Amino acid sequence: MKIFNWFDFKESNFIYLAVSLITLFSSCKKDKKYDENNSPKTGSRAELTIDSLYLYAKEIYLWNDVLPSYSSFSPREKYAYITPEINALNKELFDITQLKINENTKLPFEYRESLNPKYSYLEHSSNQNSKARSSLSTVQNNGIITNYIDNLTYFYISSFPKLNVLKNDLDNIFIEIAKRKPSTIVIDLRHNKGGYIETVEYLANLIAPSKLNGKTMYVESFNSTLSTGKAKILRHQPYLDNNGNYVKINGRQATLEDVDFSEKGNTYYFSKKGQLESVENIYFITSGSTASASELLISLFKPYLNLKLVGQQTFGKPVGFFPIDIDQYSIYLSSFLLKNAQGWFDYFNGIEADIVVDLPISPALGNPEEIGLKCILDDLSKDGNKLSLSKRTKKEKSKKYQFNIKDDIEVSIENRLQLRKKSR
Repeated sequence: MKIFNWFDFKESNFIYLAVSLITLFSSCKKDKKYDENNSPKTGSRAELTIDSLYLYAKEIYLWNDVLPSYSSFSPREKYAYITPEINALNKELFDITQLKINENTKLPFEYRESLNPKYSYLEHSSNQNSKARSSLSTVQNNGIITNYIDNLTYFYISSFPKLNVLKNDLDNIFIEIAKRKPSTIVIDLRHNKGGYIETVEYLANLIAPSKLNGKTMYVESFNSTLSTGKAKILRHQPYLDNNGNYVKINGRQATLEDVDFSEKGNTYYFSKKGQLESVENIYFITSGSTASASELLISLFKPYLNLKLVGQQTFGKPVGFFPIDIDQYSIYLSSFLLKNAQGWFDYFNGIEADIVVDLPISPALGNPEEIGLKCILDDLSKDGNKLSLSKRTKKEKSKKYQFNIKDDIEVSIENRLQLRKKSR
């Protein structure tokens, strides 16, 4: 997550939307609960699509509290003249995402120097997955690398593909790690741009001691419109299961209006996996490419273990989204915050490194002389530190585990939406 984040929801079915398009637009105009100023009931296909982007943002955008009324925003007047249509929608989306100001920076939360929001985006149905795949781009070391140096374990992971891609490798790796009983583990995320939150959760549960069982790992926090079940516009979006199939409830098609968006319903807890119980300290090696689900892994451990970041400030993405289909487009509006057990989420500009160092472009990953790992070994060897390494030379050859994510990764959005236990 994702940041998850989320980090791999199968695209909603466009056929359904095509069939219900007219109903969607007319309903959006008639229900004054989410259209206070009576947006036009008729118009061109482009005008109705432009209207719908605003209407969905008004209810599900994380910072919907700053969106003006329909008449004040005037989406048709602002964007209907822009061609091609996707340029109009991108301009509208950008303007929506620049309204909420971060008081710490005095800039919008989704500010970027380019004319693209930092988080939110949209895609045409003919070009799906291009943005999602870029968030899990292949790096030179595409997989996992481990090394063991005295009571320290080094663990590099290039991305977080679907859990079934690397679960067996993770289990086997952590059986070996558990035998060594390290008190310190280094998680190298310098190239890791994110991926599937289910994989982050599993890795976190392999690392965490069993004393954390049942404790809060993280919370997905939606805006008040969603969390109180008032986003009525979502009745036009079908709810699909993890396999992309429609779901029936009370004899009807389930929709996203039936989803539980409350914090209670979106709180996730530790559930110990494996036998590793000795970790007390975690070092994360990070860079500006460390983002989303990778940042979530850092955040969720902050309340519980001694933790340091080495390298450079992370990207800064404490938000997630779920896809909304509007005509020929899938819209990804920032819709929830990723909070840890202490309620912390404020790393919009990245998580700062405790030990700042410029990381090499082509590092010898797992090598004790590589600058990132070397800084950690030096930090552990300081006088007065509870942890120390006896001999820097006592090390083993790094082990590499390759995994191919090219064909596995379709999108970086997971279907983590759960229906309310008692749907209306």
